[in-house]
This record gives sequence, C-alpha cells and structure tokens, in this order.
Amino acid sequence: MSNLKYVLGPMRLPFLVLTPACVLLGLGTAVWSSAQVSALYFTLALVGAVCAHISVNAFNEFFDFRSGLDFRTEPTPFSGGSGTLREKPELARQALGTALTAFAITSLIGLYFLRVRGISLLPLGILGLLTMVAYTPWFARHPLLCLIAPGLGFGPLMVMGTHFVLTGEYSWTAFIASLVPFFLVNDLLLLNQFPDVEADQSVGRRHFPIVVGRRVSSLIYGAFLASAYLSIVLGVSLGQLPRASLIGLLALVIAIPASVGAYRHAEDMSKLVPYMGLNVVINIVTPVLVAVGLFVAR
Repeated sequence: MSNLKYVLGPMRLPFLVLTPACVLLGLGTAVWSSAQVSALYFTLALVGAVCAHISVNAFNEFFDFRSGLDFRTEPTPFSGGSGTLREKPELARQALGTALTAFAITSLIGLYFLRVRGISLLPLGILGLLTMVAYTPWFARHPLLCLIAPGLGFGPLMVMGTHFVLTGEYSWTAFIASLVPFFLVNDLLLLNQFPDVEADQSVGRRHFPIVVGRRVSSLIYGAFLASAYLSIVLGVSLGQLPRASLIGLLALVIAIPASVGAYRHAEDMSKLVPYMGLNVVINIVTPVLVAVGLFVAR
C-alpha cells in the first residue's frame, strides 16, 4: 500500500473530482440540446479528460521537483503538490512516465474523435494538448497565460469538447456554460498561488500574486467569482440556458463568504486556508448544479 501511495501521488487523485464535474456540464448541454448521447462517446470523453488532468498534475510534480520548487514551498492541503517527490526523489522519472502515458491516452482518444466527428475538433485538441505540456514550464512565467490557462482547459476546452464529441457540433449553449468553470478554475489556481508567492518567484514564475500582490489578486478573484455566476444569468437571459440552470446560483451561499475571506486574509495564509477549501467546493458544486438544471429542463 505504501508503494501504491507513491505511485499514485503525482496524479493527485483527490483533485481529479473536478474533471467529472466539468464533463458532466458538457453532457448537460448536449442532453439539453436534444442530442442522442452515446454512452461509449461519453465514457471516452470522461476517460480522456481525466487522463488530461492526471497528465497536467504529473507534469507539474515533475517540473516543480526538477526546478527545486518542491523544497521551497510550505504545503497546504490545497497547494504545494503531493509531496511525493520530496519524500521519494528517485520516483521523478516514474512521475514523468505517468504524465507522458496519460498524455498519450488523451491524444489517442482525441484522434479517435477526430476520425468519427471530423476535423472541426482539431483546434480544441491542439490547444488542449499544448496547455497540458506547457502550463508549468512556460505559461507559469507569463502572468496572463498563467491566469487564464487553467480555466481554458477545464472550461471551453473540456465542456465544449465534451459537447462536441457527443453532438458533433459546437453551440453557444456549451460556450456560455463553459464560462462557469472558466472563471472558477482560474480562481482555483489563483487563490492556490497565494501561499507560494516567495517560493514561486525564486524559480522564475510570474503569476498575478507575484506581479500585483495578493491584495489586488484577491480583487481579481472576487471579480472572476462574480463573472462565473453572471455567466449563468447571461445564458438564461439570452435563452441559451434553461431557467432551471439558475440553480447554480445557490453556490453563491459559499462563494460570497469565500470572496470576502480571500480579501480580508490575503496576507495571512493560516486564515486563508479555510477559504481555499471553500474555493474547491465552489468549483465542484457550481458546474454540477448547472448541469442538474440542464438535465431537469430536458
């Protein structure tokens, strides 16, 4: 069991629950669009998305270990990596192998869908694969890319990608729905960067908490939270989402305290950690609630 723990560590299994939540939202938009959903296609989309998430996590573990960042951070339950390679440096190549294997599985599933759904899927596929590989070594050194890349991966790429492989077409419904995880997942990574500012800066990273500071970044965090929920309202107003999807606004009950807490405790990491936990819950609950609204409206 101990060996299995170290093998699975770089995958960061507890965090993979975010992926099914986002894929479920893509399923919801497809079902609401009256598509006849293939169980095989949905399963392949879910496996491909989970493998993409595993690949990003394992690449992150490997690159952070190689740069020495792992030994400079003070881990929290929500940031700082799994700690696997700090304890077992000899497993670095295995972590890289995990990343490459998961990357290959995602690529093969993407090639299958290119064959059955057509070349229109190619732009999403290429951007998705690029994001998986480039996030830690390159995007993290450019503030704007570092800010929007996570949400792009879990929002437009994952939600719209799922919708496309299930329906064979793009839609405004899927795009607007994808804005919910786009803003929320950007926020997830943004807030998780707060405890690591000094360590990240020491290895050349340049994200917003480094460039503009934690306090200003907490205002960006609040603006992105508001944008996620305004996206739901916009979708309903434009007739691209059913009224039932407004159930996603129930998550404001925890989103508002999270925003206030992030601002108040932007410089106090011990007091910020509970709000980082709320942030994780927001990221999972909100897209699931919107998906439930889509299923109910169908």
